[in-house]
Amino acid sequence: MTLSELKTYKNKGEKITCLTAYDASFAKLFDACGVDIILVGDSLGNVIQGGENTLDVSMNDMVYHTNAVVQGIDAALLISDMPYQSYSNAEQTLKNAQLLIQAGADMVKFEGGSEHEASFKILQNNNIPVCGHLGLQPQSVIEMGGYKVQGRDKDGAAKILKDAKLLESLGVAVLVLECVPAQLAKIVSESVSIPTIGIGAGVDCDGQVLVSYDMLGINTEHVPKFVKNFLTNSGSIKNAVNGFISAVKKQEFPSDQHSY
Repeated sequence: MTLSELKTYKNKGEKITCLTAYDASFAKLFDACGVDIILVGDSLGNVIQGGENTLDVSMNDMVYHTNAVVQGIDAALLISDMPYQSYSNAEQTLKNAQLLIQAGADMVKFEGGSEHEASFKILQNNNIPVCGHLGLQPQSVIEMGGYKVQGRDKDGAAKILKDAKLLESLGVAVLVLECVPAQLAKIVSESVSIPTIGIGAGVDCDGQVLVSYDMLGINTEHVPKFVKNFLTNSGSIKNAVNGFISAVKKQEFPSDQHSY
């Protein structure tokens, strides 16, 4: 899977599938099932390390798990999250992004918009592919006052749309939209030429991502509205992954009950 292929998917209206992985075994299974993108998410802070949020995840953690995940991948595009405070300035961003690329990532992802313009620019100038992340930003959960849907008011929606267009102009090649109203995500997706990947952002994004542990029903406390357990009645993890892929491709997931 390449970035140009993802853009072709968007242009054809074929939905993109993405799941998180943190080790080679899950990555190999997801890859064999045909998941388009595998994300080494800083969500490992929650599901692997047991933290309340992602703020304690380090660059060493991300490099370690990226190096593990890449061992299981033959076809999927591999994106790695840049953890909290690893992209505070342009020079730091470049150094840390290079570490993830060296560990095997095809692309790095970090949260935020115009406030990180210098960081987006330096990666563009150094030919490092970037995935943006707007809407709910888990690394800013304290500043945002908790895990809340973003862009429900006129000003918030306008900022998300403005930032999406800015990120596209700065060379960002893929954009994650998290916990935003489905109608806003549809507008954003139609307003940029780059693929959008939704999580709690409705069916009209160009693709969907879930934390694999959520998709498999491993996490049973504080399950977000946008999560669906695909392991129920599927018989195996492989069947659950294939069920997720099928539901996304057929636009059966997310349904209205999984959207805002």
